[in-house]
Amino acid sequence: MNVSLIRKDFPILHQRIHGKSLIYLDSAATSQMPLSVIKAIEEYARNDNSNVHRAIHTLGERATAHYEGARAKVARFIGAPAPQQVIFVRNTTEAINLVAWSWGMNIHPGDELLLTPMEHHSNLIPWQQLARRRGAKLMFMPLRSDGTIDLQELPRLITKKTRLIAVTHVSNVLGVINPIQEIISAARQVGARVFVDGAQSVPHMPVDVKALDCDFLAFSGHKMCGPMGIGVLYGKADALEEMEPLMFGGEMISTVSLETADWKELPWRFEAGTPNVVGAVGLAAAIDYLTELGMDSIHAHEQQITRYAVRLLKRIPGVTIYGPEHPRGGLVTFNLGDIHPHDVATVLDQEGIAVRAGHHCCQPLMRWLDVPATVRASFYLYTTEAEIDALAHALEKTKEFFGHGIG
Repeated sequence: MNVSLIRKDFPILHQRIHGKSLIYLDSAATSQMPLSVIKAIEEYARNDNSNVHRAIHTLGERATAHYEGARAKVARFIGAPAPQQVIFVRNTTEAINLVAWSWGMNIHPGDELLLTPMEHHSNLIPWQQLARRRGAKLMFMPLRSDGTIDLQELPRLITKKTRLIAVTHVSNVLGVINPIQEIISAARQVGARVFVDGAQSVPHMPVDVKALDCDFLAFSGHKMCGPMGIGVLYGKADALEEMEPLMFGGEMISTVSLETADWKELPWRFEAGTPNVVGAVGLAAAIDYLTELGMDSIHAHEQQITRYAVRLLKRIPGVTIYGPEHPRGGLVTFNLGDIHPHDVATVLDQEGIAVRAGHHCCQPLMRWLDVPATVRASFYLYTTEAEIDALAHALEKTKEFFGHGIG
């Protein structure tokens, strides 16, 4: 990939922060939008803005074509067998909650839900609440010292009591790329469903739901060059048919009387009310952009950048990096001596470098790491080695600023 050429597509990157050129290393939280996505959103708002499905008029038909066209494009992008298996939601969090509330009605007292200690709160708390409501038991896969899952424990943990396994594809803290296919294969032996949190994988690497054979997959548009407020829940048709709607109202109904109502077929029964059509338009444009670059190429670029970052940061005395060295997703989480991560992030911001600091919505994992918080630098298709060099130089300045003399 020609990263210099790609960067020209992202106007937000060409600005100065505190007098310094912006270095954006927070793409795991929210990626930036290329001009093609911004223009697609603007053109829809200028020319086609209308409600979908209901109208006979031309604008309504155009809006519907945009919306359902985006659904079909998402299905192709992740290898879904049919567009009807793609449900639009606000984000990954909403997708997980939808399954936990709706499919969760299949959980009974004594059933077990299997997770990992590295899950984002969004893929932990909904299952905690489901276990509480339904009398189920939460189980957790143990981690090795480098943060990877100890697969040798799976035969002990995955039993006939296991009804659902919920696991992140790529950890937003450790960068671990989890062995999803091995986990799903073990789940199939006992008939358990598998929910994959793809928030940190779908934007960064090829993901094919048919090849994975997962029951559910969720991801967010704002982490893959799209706008905020649009996300996706994919489900196997038989899994989705086991679910009742969570939200009720217009658009998701087939027939209504004063006393009863019948639901539409998939996927519309789960999309009550006016949807985020402009978000779907932006997501479709983002998929076009990523597809043109090639997900294999994007993944290879991130792997190279991440290896470079790990190698460079390891040379800085006092830096502790968390997670495996390689392979890992496009992020590096670290601490700098005993300097608080918030202080590190504040100094880096003064250098024009945007990183994230805190517990990253993974408090149980922070306790497993025995740290209160960490700094996270996360990368994407527009990240350059020169930006990693600047990060390393700024960390050295941070040490000097606090006078710690680390190393």
